[in-house]
Amino acid sequence: MTDVPRTLNVTADLRDYAVAHGTWPVDRVLADLQAETEELGPIATMQIGADQGQLLTFLTGMIGARDAVEVGTFTGYSSLCIARALPDDGRLICCDINEEWTSIGQRAWKRAGLADRIDLRLGRGLDTVRELPRAEHIDLVFIDADKGGYVSYWNELLPRVRPGGLLIADNVLWSGRIVDEASDDPDVQALRAFNDLAVGDHRVDVVIVPAFDGLLLARKRSTS
Repeated sequence: MTDVPRTLNVTADLRDYAVAHGTWPVDRVLADLQAETEELGPIATMQIGADQGQLLTFLTGMIGARDAVEVGTFTGYSSLCIARALPDDGRLICCDINEEWTSIGQRAWKRAGLADRIDLRLGRGLDTVRELPRAEHIDLVFIDADKGGYVSYWNELLPRVRPGGLLIADNVLWSGRIVDEASDDPDVQALRAFNDLAVGDHRVDVVIVPAFDGLLLARKRSTS
């Protein structure tokens, strides 16, 4: 394949400009949530950025999602971005194991007036997912948790997603290390297995967006 140079350097200023020209600017609740998360230290890098948050809001609204599931909530930024695009009677089930981090999110959800749309379930994400109804009822899934669990989350959640629904997975390019053939990083190995599984799954159409840290989007086909 011909190497096509990419000349766009996504600086902080350019990212802020893009966010400012989207329909959902960063409001006070999101800004405060980001600031509070940064106080946690280096772990704050697990939080998605405002640009990715806008995309989640856009995709949620675009497919008319009513029932959504998030695996890996951290401090709740992505949850808030998904929930704000749900209808008043919509529901987002959030799966996480950390009560301290998710308590930060719960305060933000309440401030945003979205707490009634978000159902936080603490415990192993896989256990929570397995307790969900087996019917194809989920409109949107966002996976941003332990990378070694991605394959299991996919296998459990995809059968529960409705035809035309979306499954989104974050960090699938892992800072570019996904193409380092010499890497023995367990997360890289797990993500390679996941990406291979997704692209080979006849039930979905898949695209990986080389932005953020690599975002995989899978749309469930009408016939599987």
